[in-house]
Amino acid sequence: MQKINILIMGAAGRDFHNFNTYYRDNEMYNVVAFTATQIPDIDGRVYPAELAGKLYPNGIAIHDESELIGLIQQHQVDEVVFSYSDIRHEDVMHKGSLVNAAGADFKMMGVNRTSVKSTKPVIGICAVRTGCGKSQVTRRVAQILKDAGKKVAAIRHPMPYGDLVAQKVQRFASIEDLKLHKCTIEEMEEYEPHITSGTIIYAGVDYEAIVREAEKEADIILWDGGNNDMPFYKTDLLITIVDPHRPGHEDTYYPGETNLRLADVVLINKIETADPLDIDDVRKNARRINPRAIFVEAASPVTVENSSLITGKKVLVVEDGPTLTHGEMQYGAGVVAAEKFGAADLVDPRPYTVGKLSETFERYEDIGTLLPAMGYGDEQIKDLETTINDTVCDVVIIGTPIDLRRIIDIKHPSVRVTYDLQEIGRPSLDDVLSEYTK
Repeated sequence: MQKINILIMGAAGRDFHNFNTYYRDNEMYNVVAFTATQIPDIDGRVYPAELAGKLYPNGIAIHDESELIGLIQQHQVDEVVFSYSDIRHEDVMHKGSLVNAAGADFKMMGVNRTSVKSTKPVIGICAVRTGCGKSQVTRRVAQILKDAGKKVAAIRHPMPYGDLVAQKVQRFASIEDLKLHKCTIEEMEEYEPHITSGTIIYAGVDYEAIVREAEKEADIILWDGGNNDMPFYKTDLLITIVDPHRPGHEDTYYPGETNLRLADVVLINKIETADPLDIDDVRKNARRINPRAIFVEAASPVTVENSSLITGKKVLVVEDGPTLTHGEMQYGAGVVAAEKFGAADLVDPRPYTVGKLSETFERYEDIGTLLPAMGYGDEQIKDLETTINDTVCDVVIIGTPIDLRRIIDIKHPSVRVTYDLQEIGRPSLDDVLSEYTK
């Protein structure tokens, strides 16, 4: 039987997972290429033969998504599998229309064919958008379970930007492990908070191999989702976070709406800083979409070191990169801190950006007067350091999940913002997790 030619559209995460779980050893299909977007400098690489399996002795080429139509024609592609996250429903269908017009089928894979079954209970934490607050929710869930005497391992959504073979299975238990695995800023932002709170975290490329390692040292597995992607594992409990700072986004982005419909628990986060009318709109919309879910409400209050340095000063706010870029947030914890402690003004970094950071602002025009902490590689990290130090300001507010001062040399006075989850009222996460803490 003639094989079906497949092209997988992705961003170095869900695309590799869909391939590994369904296509890698499937004799019915021939995966001719991956295309890549969202992640800088990922195109031009190869998904290596060591990971691609016996059917692909030369690996599989990764191209920029701009080459999509040419690749469909060149390889006589039968099906294009859409495999990345945090994208408007409308934009998904524009891509589908483009693919269909080129003659190929457009495919979106569900959880049944792509979710790995663990031998241990799995609690998933996902969201309807990037930047809803998955990290602090995952840390809170981990702490509740550990306080009950459970051994916990978190598994984070992939961010494989380096040597894919070396990143097949990664385990992080100390800050030194971040250096060992040559982590980018984006990776450190996700892994370091778990490490400092005493939770072992896994990540990598092959998520069946990863969970088999995590099962050896955990009673319960936590899936710490990335962007608004669906879980890679079959979950026993799925918590989906919605954001009242972006009302209406809970059912207009893919695959965030899928996560909302799958949720056992819907957590409305950031209610201490959101408009009450927006909170009400999100609550009503989420209940309409998923009336069976348990609803939990929570705040993510900020804590600032040396907050007096902010008062009356012109501040440069550095926020989590993905939250500002494809997450489309207009502000984060750094701006909340600036307003709370009476900053005189937010300094616009755009006149001072260099290199890759200038390209980021060209691509994401709505970022505004904030600086995204982009650090997918050494060049971006250097550009970030130069931009911060060239910007004329009194104080730098670091609103990223890690302390950037450990990574780059900031010449200006600086303060760091941290944030944790605080449930409001009942039910709480303690209530939700009661059967796992017995």
